Amino acid sequence: MGIVGAGPAGLVLAQLLHLEDIDSVVLEDRSREYVEQRIRAGVLEQGTVDLLTDIGVGERLQREGLVHDGIELQFAGERHRIDFPSLTGGRRITVYGQQELVKDLIAARLATRRPLHFEVSDVRVAAPVIRYRRGDDEVELTCDFVAGCDGFHGVSRDSISAGVLNSFEREYPFAWLGILAAAPPSNEELIYAYHERGFALHSMRSPTLTRLYLQVRPDEAVAEWPDERIWEELERRLGLEGWTLNTGEVVEKGVTPMRSFVVEPMQHGRLFLAGDAAHIVPPTGAKGLNLAVADVRLFAAALAVWYASGDESALERYSSDALRRVWRAEHFSWFMTSMLHVLEDGDEFDRRLQLAQLAYVCSSEKAAASLAENYVGLEHV
Repeated sequence: MGIVGAGPAGLVLAQLLHLEDIDSVVLEDRSREYVEQRIRAGVLEQGTVDLLTDIGVGERLQREGLVHDGIELQFAGERHRIDFPSLTGGRRITVYGQQELVKDLIAARLATRRPLHFEVSDVRVAAPVIRYRRGDDEVELTCDFVAGCDGFHGVSRDSISAGVLNSFEREYPFAWLGILAAAPPSNEELIYAYHERGFALHSMRSPTLTRLYLQVRPDEAVAEWPDERIWEELERRLGLEGWTLNTGEVVEKGVTPMRSFVVEPMQHGRLFLAGDAAHIVPPTGAKGLNLAVADVRLFAAALAVWYASGDESALERYSSDALRRVWRAEHFSWFMTSMLHVLEDGDEFDRRLQLAQLAYVCSSEKAAASLAENYVGLEHV
């Protein structure tokens, strides 16, 4: 089995296959240091946490992850709490940085002594063959199957002939300016704030690191946002009487455009796509990493059946089965994004619609339960 990409999707797949005693080779064009340090998603669904624990990579997650029983929606000068356990039969989320999860997965992979190659170059996929350079050596790897887990800009999806895939995409007219600050979180739970100046999000990565976001223009230059301006704007959008925003050194800063993207099918011949190689969601719904894990869980189970019996039916259904969850997550992410972000060309009518939707979610138990069950992760799709 050839796995292109050593992000969460590729590494979780490798661990799942190892537990089924299925050989695999994981290839990554970046260095180990880069992969272990890049800051990405941090919200894990209940099902993701359970799976990581079951496959033996959850020890540090269970010890250091921040378990949350809800989120807060802020609008019209008030905060409203969405209580997850009471609305979802006890399920929760856990905040644990993607870079920490990747460190755990790499350690687990190395402990298996199965191949994990960083800094490979010139990767070419012609499934079931992968060609690449490792140092001065040109390598040709022939596999039973190839898993394209190499992200939106990877080579796997582009290796499929033109006309095979259908793509569906929406680019949003705003982006997130995100910072990582050396400051203790100002709230025990995430705060999603709708404000006339734009959306803001208070999140966290640890008891000493806060992750914060501001809605900005897609073409916004980071240079236009010195630290002082960022803190002032966060205070405007998140501030409430009697509540204090903790500030500290900004250790990371960047602007992330927002888009929705799906390709169908997620497989062609012996090549199977998973994670960002097949779909992108705006981060408002906290679905990206969780969707990647759901993809490879499904794919690994289908592979286990094939290796055990030769039955290809589950592999043939991989794309259709995966896409049911993908499109559900796309809709939820669109819903959260549309409800919470100020439209650049919007008017007072649009604002009133958004406020009405927020008020309904926070006053209707059924509406709150729908948001909660999608946020913590649907058990069955």
